[in-house]
Amino acid sequence: MAEVKLPKLVVLTGAGVSAESGIKTYRDAGGLWENYPVMEVASAAGFNRNPALIHDFYNARRAELVKAQPNDAHRALAELEKWYDVTVITQNVDNLHERAGSSNVLHLHGELMKIRSMKHPERVCELTPDNLTTSLDTRDPYGDPVRPHIVFFQEAVPNIEPAAKLMEQADVVVIIGTSMAVYPAAGLIHYARRGVPVYYIDPRPVPVPDGITVLPVKATEGMRQLIEILRPKP
Repeated sequence: MAEVKLPKLVVLTGAGVSAESGIKTYRDAGGLWENYPVMEVASAAGFNRNPALIHDFYNARRAELVKAQPNDAHRALAELEKWYDVTVITQNVDNLHERAGSSNVLHLHGELMKIRSMKHPERVCELTPDNLTTSLDTRDPYGDPVRPHIVFFQEAVPNIEPAAKLMEQADVVVIIGTSMAVYPAAGLIHYARRGVPVYYIDPRPVPVPDGITVLPVKATEGMRQLIEILRPKP
């Protein structure tokens, strides 16, 4: 018997999907995070100026992350895999999608629980909840100095082309918890094929083209509604 081919559902997520898990965003408090200007702790220039500060900053972010739990929006996205071939393209650096059970997650901006060699960027190591802290003295298994596996501002986004290809293949698109103002990620919607259903979940949605279904609610409530919309009917 031929294998049933599930429709492809591509989900673009941003900070709003993790906000209800207590994960802070770059835009909290007027663009400050932990009393630091974003460009001091999340840019290539900031890392060059003060790498020790950035190590400390991401150490604190990891400590917060391991205490956080996936919320109902994360779990609902994983549940959709019962009926769809789901790929999550996320701007978030947390691992809450994976911990909720999502099988296919593409991180555009890096991953908080990983570090990489400064000499050989292809060498990426995963941290564990028991080993969260890095510093200027941290070395990878090859003896190389490391940096957070984060795409800083002023750096290219290596996964943007794979993300665009995934969006081109989508039969359904969901946008959840993103401002739709951060490029290049915000441009991904333009790769969706004409006529593909698009659902946009955000409590403060920006204006969008006609034909996009807007659910102006928080991520957990929006995903509850979306499950009912996308669940196959008997």
